[in-house]
Amino acid sequence: TKEDALATVKKGVAYIKANGKDKGYAEVSNKAGQFIDRDLYLVVYGLDGTVRAHGANGKMVGKNLIDLKDIDGTPYVKERVETAKLKASFWQDYKFTNPVSRKIEPKQMYCERLDDAIVCGGIYKR
Repeated sequence: TKEDALATVKKGVAYIKANGKDKGYAEVSNKAGQFIDRDLYLVVYGLDGTVRAHGANGKMVGKNLIDLKDIDGTPYVKERVETAKLKASFWQDYKFTNPVSRKIEPKQMYCERLDDAIVCGGIYKR
């Protein structure tokens, strides 16, 4: 639910603040960690679009995804970064592959800015 996504992002932000970026990002990227629940996971981006932590795909960490577009051509990482520069928290709609169903589905992502990063978690709208 949207409430689950919001609560998980807030929990992730608090964890990173309390434990520092290194330990916080490692926990976000931990597939057996506390920030992954079925198709809900966290992603942390730098304000340049570089992935700092990824709960569903560790291979993305360190990659700059600023030019990534969804199936409709929406540059969602660029939109996310630009919005985070203007707002401390926000919801974003785009389409993405659900890690559980393996299908492209409409997704709503909740994001909060944390210093020079954005912590995001989303839900799939079925």
